[in-house]
Order: sequence, then structure tokens, then C-alpha cells
Amino acid sequence: MSRTPAVDHHAHGILRAPPADLDEFRGLFSESPDPRQWPHVASAVTYRRAIRLLAEHLGCEPSEAAVYARRLATDPDAYASGLLRATNTERLLVDEGFPPPGLGTSWRELGELAGCEAHPIMRIEHVAETVGVDQLDALREAVASARARGYVALKTIVAYRGGLDLDALPPPARADRLEGTAVGHVLLAALEANQETGDPLPVQVHTGFGDSDLLLPAARPGLLKPLIERFGATTFVLLHCYPFVREAGWLAHVYGNVFFDVSLTIPHVARPAAALSEALELAPVSKLLYASDASRTPELFLLASTWWREALAEVLPALMPEDDARAAVGLIMRENALAVYRLGATSPRTSSM
Repeated sequence: MSRTPAVDHHAHGILRAPPADLDEFRGLFSESPDPRQWPHVASAVTYRRAIRLLAEHLGCEPSEAAVYARRLATDPDAYASGLLRATNTERLLVDEGFPPPGLGTSWRELGELAGCEAHPIMRIEHVAETVGVDQLDALREAVASARARGYVALKTIVAYRGGLDLDALPPPARADRLEGTAVGHVLLAALEANQETGDPLPVQVHTGFGDSDLLLPAARPGLLKPLIERFGATTFVLLHCYPFVREAGWLAHVYGNVFFDVSLTIPHVARPAAALSEALELAPVSKLLYASDASRTPELFLLASTWWREALAEVLPALMPEDDARAAVGLIMRENALAVYRLGATSPRTSSM
């Protein structure tokens, strides 16, 4: 299954500056921005497993100290490129909204490091902040022209700006602040402009866990039901989903315009096969997409690729015959994303198994 080339349909740039110390390095493997938490990362199940995997890749002793020393001693571009190219990724779709410009690599630079094609994803809130929160006409124009300018998807982080239930958003404290009902108006304007093109881009939506800036109960994917129904001609791709993986799977089961992934969930959860099994309890194989959601540090690309592939090798043969399992790997790792984002010819999603 490692031979199947991957389309990583949601990733981010990596930081240009190396970690300042070992604790900051540990923090890159966590969603916590709290430095007090970073020493605890060293005892996390996935981090300890990651150190062993990275040591094998780097050819060093399987210890945290050895891996960190090798990272600091290696040219940053060469180090990142080695990790990225080991994932067997043929295309990267990169959210250009994080890390901030200047701090992280651009989508083009990330593709060069990985030795593969790369495509940008437009983050709606980033555009709104650039043109002005109250400049909805400028936002609509930017969204309407996005496909022509090379973007392959839109992305929203409304979950971070108040939650996925737009009806429950409070009034913003200031008119120029992208929060509360202001972010709701921005999102609706973008979705309307996108669908009115007659050829809407897929819309990626952050759901489920993330860093501490998020109110987790307000990030449940089920809260998107009104938007999914209102914008029925738009494809929605639900990102991450943990711990609401089954809820996202239900949405992908009942709505033709909903797809999802368990990026970020893999590589962070200790039982990736369990998360993958939950994803496929209800959802068709043709609705699940591979992604890393790797950001800030290149190690996460290799960890996600490795543990996704291992989980697929464990779960799929237990669910279906060998030939179907092999076909399902191709769909999840590559072909579903090629079809959703119209990145090239692929087998029809409904007849590949």
C-alpha cells in the first residue's frame, strides 16, 4: 500500500525557522500553544512512536535526543525535502492561510521541497481580513475569480471564529473585527459568490479538534447541516472531525455533496485504525479522502502518510475482499481527491470497486 501515490488534499506550509529548543520541538507535535504543555508531549504515545519512526528514517539512534540533534545538524531544506519525498505524494493542496506569510513556506515552495505538483487553497477568512471585514463585494469578487486564478478549493475556519452554528453566533464586539455574526456574514457571502459561478469550488471546513482557540462542542460537523442543504450545488469537505468522526461519516452517508477526511486525527491519535474504522462504518469508501493537515514541521507529513497507510492495511482487509481492499486504497489515497478537486482523469468514483 506504500506504493500507491498520494494526493494530500489538505496541508500547510512549514516554518522557516528551526525550533529554538527541545521543548519547542516537542510542541510542534501537539496542537497545544501552551509552552507549559510541551514537556508533557515527551510522554505522549504518538510522540514516542513518532521518534522511533523518524529515527528509522533518519538512520540514527531511536531516541528523542538523537532525532532532535539530527534535525538541527541537517540543512533545513534538505531535511524537509527528505521527509516530504518519503511520503510518495504526487500532489499537495496547500492552505495558504497558515502559517503567516514570511514565517512559513509558500505552497509553491512546499511543492518544490516535496518534488510534486502543488495547488493553493483560498482561506475565506484570510481574504476577508485582507480586503476588510465589511468589504463583502471585494470578498465576493475574490471568491468568484478564485478558480480562474488557480485555486482548487476554498477553506473556512469559522469553527475557530465562533462555531459552526451560524445562527448561534453573537454580535461582534467591533464592526471591523472578524468574529461572531461578522464571520457568519463573511462565510455566507463567500458561499453565495462561489455557488453563483455555476462551477463552485469545493469548500473545506475545519471541524472537530484543533488548538485551544477552539470551542470543541461548537465544532461538531453535524452543525453544518443547514449550510450543506442551502448550498446543495457546492461540495463540502469536512476536515479532521475527531472526536466526531462518526457524525461526519453520517453526513457523508446521507448527503451527495459531502466528503470528509480524518487528517490531523491521523497522525495525532494513538489508534489511527480505530478512527479509520469509525469513518467507514457508514460512509462509502468513495467519500473518504487522504490528507495530512501537516503544518509547521515536516516530520508530520511522514508520520501522517505512514500511519494512514498502516491503518488502511489493517482495516480494509478486515472489511472487504482483497481485491476490493486494494481498490479502496487507491480511492482513498488518491482517486477520490483527483475527482473532487478535478485534478485530472481518474476512474469513476462509483465504479472503481
